[in-house]
Amino acid sequence: MLTIGVEEEYLLIDPVTGVPVSRALRVVQAAARRSALAEGEVQREVSQAQLEVATPVCRSLDEVGGHLLRLRLSLGEAAEACGCRLAAVGSAPFVDRLAVPVTPTPRYLRMRRQAPALTDEQLINGMHVHVGVRDPDDRVTVLNALRPWLPVLTALAANSPMWRGRDTGFASWRTIVFDRWPVAGLPPRFTDAADYDHRSGELVRTGLIGDTGQLYWQARLSQHYPTVEVRAMDVQLHVDEAVLLAGLVRALAARALEGAGPASDRPPEFLRATAWYAARHGAVGTLHDPLSNRMLPAREVTAGLLAHLAGPLRESGDRARVARLIEQLHRGGNGAVRQRRELRHHGRRGLVRAVVDQTAGV
Repeated sequence: MLTIGVEEEYLLIDPVTGVPVSRALRVVQAAARRSALAEGEVQREVSQAQLEVATPVCRSLDEVGGHLLRLRLSLGEAAEACGCRLAAVGSAPFVDRLAVPVTPTPRYLRMRRQAPALTDEQLINGMHVHVGVRDPDDRVTVLNALRPWLPVLTALAANSPMWRGRDTGFASWRTIVFDRWPVAGLPPRFTDAADYDHRSGELVRTGLIGDTGQLYWQARLSQHYPTVEVRAMDVQLHVDEAVLLAGLVRALAARALEGAGPASDRPPEFLRATAWYAARHGAVGTLHDPLSNRMLPAREVTAGLLAHLAGPLRESGDRARVARLIEQLHRGGNGAVRQRRELRHHGRRGLVRAVVDQTAGV
């Protein structure tokens, strides 16, 4: 069974206005005094209004869900003690007129000097799933096989429709914002691990990027662990949705190692268009189906995905749970759908309250 680990990024927001607040250091210090959080599980992010958590290595979806709920509840309590709230949204729905300061580390300050406007607009939060794969060439096999499926994951996970107080018209505006960095979007196809190392290393050696941490592809090989890191998803409003996506990513990796799947060598302009379409529309309406290479209703695409992953999901014991969570997502809508619904029915305050409650599992 492939191991999995999940990282989530959150915003710290004012409980009334929903505007990001620069209290990350205070919240980290408050969180450090809580016995439910282990050392290193909470990290600071680019802006002083963001935090990131990381689960331990997990072998089951129950473990993933349990750790994420523990991390969210403990960090949420620390945030509340500091006069703010934790928000698992892919983009900041509301912002102040002044930019949130960056976290004053050498790396983040260098990013701010290199790309001031881009860094100021990094009020976006993702969910990263690490799948443990021991052999380096096998990791590249998985990375290549994931390429056509990354837009499907983006669509299901879309949770960033709001930006600067207005609806962008996109389900995942985070995807569009992140795509402006030099090395971003869908990863290219690689021959093997040596090819990956050479090409990514060349970007650093020439000085085009500062380090391999600036490989902002939607999936990449981890710098520090023997894992494939899938980064295509917005952070999820609810823990159950994060568990669903972790299960799908692991099953896709397992299927890739079996040598089965749709063509992963489609032209880059084609895959880029599918990624943009997924960010624009999310899981509402039609979606590109990698198996048939056709535009199909989103429900048909996920039905085909479940059939494609039947073996790995059965082996892990996750098939019934993943099927139930996909049906739940289609019926209730993903984060983007629910954010719009709350804003339409209950206004700004209702949206802020709903985001905070769902982050905490209410």
